[in-house]
Amino acid sequence: MAQAVVFWVCAIGAVAAGLAVFRVDSMARATFALLASFVLAAVPLLLLGLSYLGILVILMMIMEMVVMAVFMIMYMMNPAGLMPMSMVHNKKGSLAISTGTFVVLAVGVLLVDWPQRQGVPPPDVTFALGEALMGSHMLVMLVIGLGLFATIVSAVVLSHPRGRYDRFGDDLRRRPPDDPIPGSVDARSLTRIFGVGR
Repeated sequence: MAQAVVFWVCAIGAVAAGLAVFRVDSMARATFALLASFVLAAVPLLLLGLSYLGILVILMMIMEMVVMAVFMIMYMMNPAGLMPMSMVHNKKGSLAISTGTFVVLAVGVLLVDWPQRQGVPPPDVTFALGEALMGSHMLVMLVIGLGLFATIVSAVVLSHPRGRYDRFGDDLRRRPPDDPIPGSVDARSLTRIFGVGR
């Protein structure tokens, strides 16, 4: 009974979060709504006893969406992707495609004659799944995962122009006296603000 309740809560929550992706008015909110939808969709995998696959999906979605949010904050002209903007393009075409895909999948779920299980599951389902997915490349994938994590951390650190102990407020609040136009930034202003050439 408890598993059925968790499943329906996650199913309704995943659909609601998926709809929120197209209803919110900023890329940052859409990113985290998509993250919530993916995480809620991965919980039923845990209910089916596929702990490795469920946790893998959850961790991958969290890292993917967090990286997306970090790059939006770093590179978007829209501050942190929080300013209102339209998140839907080609509304009629996307609605037709999504409706058709939903109908095809729903008909498949209801009409396909699903096969019955043959044999018994292996003693260690997680190990068997890892062998089926990776085979002899498991160690290589683990090393690549650590490398990707180090790359993400390095990108975030290198994207910050100042150290944690540098003074933020002094130079940024005071306009250099030789700045010709209020609000403009010339080469000497950039040198003063960012410490270029120190």
